[in-house]
Amino acid sequence: MDRAKIIAGLSLLLCAGCTRAPHVTVASKNFTEQVLLGEILAQQIERRLHVPVDRKLNLGGTLLTHEALVRGDIDLYPEYTGTALTAILKRPPAYDPAAVLAQVSDVYRRQWHVDWLRPLGFVDSFAMIVRGDDARRMGIHTLSEAAQARAWRLGAGPEFASRADGLDGLLKTYNLRTQGTPVTMDLGLLYQALDGRKVDMIAANSTDGQAAVRDVTILQDDRRYFPPYDCAVVVRQDAEARFPGLRSALEELSGRFSDATMRQLNHSVDGEHRSVVQVAEGFLRALNPDNR
Repeated sequence: MDRAKIIAGLSLLLCAGCTRAPHVTVASKNFTEQVLLGEILAQQIERRLHVPVDRKLNLGGTLLTHEALVRGDIDLYPEYTGTALTAILKRPPAYDPAAVLAQVSDVYRRQWHVDWLRPLGFVDSFAMIVRGDDARRMGIHTLSEAAQARAWRLGAGPEFASRADGLDGLLKTYNLRTQGTPVTMDLGLLYQALDGRKVDMIAANSTDGQAAVRDVTILQDDRRYFPPYDCAVVVRQDAEARFPGLRSALEELSGRFSDATMRQLNHSVDGEHRSVVQVAEGFLRALNPDNR
């Protein structure tokens, strides 16, 4: 083979990867539930549309993931209505789930050309959690009762400590007293800190798998401080245009998750140490045995 043919052949090989097949980029925030939902969404797209999916799971916190969506670095990820309302739009908390969804949907569509799909069916609210033995000993079930009972050593994730519907507002709403400065830590360490009695109350999530298998009490938000946090997929409209079947494929999952289902899925990863890929596959297979 002469030199010219060799060069031509090499050029073809090099250019083979220059133009990628159209693909969907699915992202998630940086905690178990989000990573698991992101993988479920990615597998659903692969099964239904048979297109390549790039995964940017465990991307980061709310603002980082939102900015990636707005820039077009990602096409979609799961978000929570109350988080969008307060942390992203900087609006005051509201408490009617349908009204909150309508409000965030309208702003996202007009400002960023992003659609909110129909909710997945579960609500992942912030949850203030204490050890079960402490709750029984003090006879407390609500945040108001906890505020009257004692001062608390409180642990929270970095995002909860800084957001509008987070720590500061909670302390003021309930006149909740703390022992020292609340401890900020990675979300994955909250339950360990509670078990080890390094803190007495944690700001966790209502769908945490660990809450389902531990002796803990989720304190009732009796003053309705936290807004609704219905989970739904947010997706760029240009991605829907590139893949006409994308929206319908994703909305096959709308309404298919309950709070209990999400807790069990989270526990499968955090408690049973099964892989996210395996848990996602099992969920989709149980949802539709023919969804292969």
